Amino acid sequence: MIGRSGIGLAGYRRVLSLRIKALLANTVLLIVGLFSCTYLYADGSIIDKVYHPYVQLLETEIEYRSRYQNDDDAELDDRQQYRLGIGHSLSDQLFAEIYVIGEDSAESDLELTAIEAELKIQLTEQGEYDNDWGLMFELERETKDNLWEASTTLIAVHEWTRWIATANLSLTYEWGKGIDNEFETSLATQLRYRYSQVVEPAFEFYMGDDTLGLGPVLTGVQRLGGRRKFLWEFGVIAGLDDSTPDTTWKFNVEYEF
Repeated sequence: MIGRSGIGLAGYRRVLSLRIKALLANTVLLIVGLFSCTYLYADGSIIDKVYHPYVQLLETEIEYRSRYQNDDDAELDDRQQYRLGIGHSLSDQLFAEIYVIGEDSAESDLELTAIEAELKIQLTEQGEYDNDWGLMFELERETKDNLWEASTTLIAVHEWTRWIATANLSLTYEWGKGIDNEFETSLATQLRYRYSQVVEPAFEFYMGDDTLGLGPVLTGVQRLGGRRKFLWEFGVIAGLDDSTPDTTWKFNVEYEF
């Protein structure tokens, strides 16, 4: 019995190891395949938020984000975007959220510009493998021009000592009247140092067709007892090319309960 059990366990471990290696290999091929098409990147500034893959059962979230652009180009200067969302976990692996998005600038007042729905799937348990994995699906409709955008994002997190590296790799399809229907890709990454729960410094990097930016970010969590907690994030991203705003200020807050 012991011998057969030992052989069975060893065989199971070998199969599991092969499956994990296959998953990682397919992931690498996906990343290489997406970025081998160098002409495909997301339009417009993608500086916003780097997502983590984790889902908490029975969690509800209210989220507010704002982004302010400063640039020498009048078309990019003094533009602001606001995002208000509410979400809820459907299970211990699924989280759904809906946003209303508004924008204003020096030439125009605040107006509703888009509505977006998100579904996040946690693929692996935290700490189960060397990397934590997730997928996110987004569907956005621009209210003014009736344009649509659907995205699939691969989320990966790797932790070592007190450092946490997160990457969001997105494939997006845009369609609608008056635009070219096309696929695009984008990348958003964050390297964060776990200094303390209250304050964690980080650097973020964004890459898209009209975005190439890097800058410092501060994040933190304030626990309020039970499931309740308040998360905040503040940063400034410097543009690294002419198509990216010179500076983009970002401010995100979440209340989870």
